[in-house]
Amino acid sequence: MRIAVTGGGGEMGRTLVPFLLEQGHTVVSIDRALPPPPASRPRHWAEHMVADTRDFGQLVACLRNCEAVIHLAAHRSPMGQPDTVVYADNTVSSYNVLSAAATLGIKRVCLASSINAIGGAFSRAPRYDYFPLNEEHATYAEDPYSLSKWVLEQQGDAFARRFEDMAIASLRFHLLIDTRERAVERTAHFAPGGTRHLWAYTLLSAAARACLLAVTADFKGHEAFYIVAPQTVMNEPSLELAQQNYPNTPIRGDLSDHNGFFDCAKAERLLGWKHEE
Repeated sequence: MRIAVTGGGGEMGRTLVPFLLEQGHTVVSIDRALPPPPASRPRHWAEHMVADTRDFGQLVACLRNCEAVIHLAAHRSPMGQPDTVVYADNTVSSYNVLSAAATLGIKRVCLASSINAIGGAFSRAPRYDYFPLNEEHATYAEDPYSLSKWVLEQQGDAFARRFEDMAIASLRFHLLIDTRERAVERTAHFAPGGTRHLWAYTLLSAAARACLLAVTADFKGHEAFYIVAPQTVMNEPSLELAQQNYPNTPIRGDLSDHNGFFDCAKAERLLGWKHEE
C-alpha cells in the first residue's frame, strides 16, 4: 500500500515511517522541510515531499496516487503558540487532509487525535463522568488544543456521512514516548503529579502499530479509538488514585491493581490492536 504520512519528520513520524517501510509499504513522508540527508542510503527509503498541510493545493499534490493517509502534523499542546494559531492550524490541517483524501478517492484515513478531545489535561478543572473512560464519554473540551482535537473528530463524522465508502479513524494518543521508564519520569514533572493526565502514556511503537491497523482494518465510517497503555505510570493502585483525586467520579469498570483509566477495548475489537504484543 502507498501510504502518505503528514508530519513525517516529527517524533511520531520518525517512528511510524520506518515501521511502515519495514512492513512492506511505500511511504510518502510530508513535512514543511526535507530531512537531513542520511550518511548512507538505508535499505528502506521513504519518498519525502515538502508541503504545508494548511495549504489544500500543496496537500492534494502530495497525496496523488496514495491509497491511505495518516495525519500526524499538528501542534501537540496549547502551549508555545497563541490560542488562535493552535486552533486554526490544527483544524484547517485536519479538514484539508480529509477533503484532499475525498477529492482524490483515498478511502482510508487515520487522524492523530488525543485523549484531550474530551478535555482533561489542559482544562481548568478536568471533568470525568466515570472511570475508566471509553469513547462514549461526553466532551468538555475548553482549551484551543483539546477543542481542535474534538473538532477533528467531528470533521471525521461529517466526511463519513458524506462519503460513505471512507474509513476514518481518530486515534486518541497521550504522552507519546519511547519507554515506560521515560513516561514515569515525565509524569513526575507534571503538576499536580499527573492527576490531570490520568497517569497515562502511549508507547511510540504501539502507536505506530495502531496507525497501520487504522488504515488496514475492516470497518467503514468514522470511529474514535483510545490508544493508551493498559496500566498507569504510578506505584499507587488505580482505585486509590481515583478515590484520592476524583472521589465523586463513579467507577464503572475494572480499576483494580494498576489498570489504566482508559478503556481500549474498542481498538482491540475493531482494529485488533493491543498496546503490548
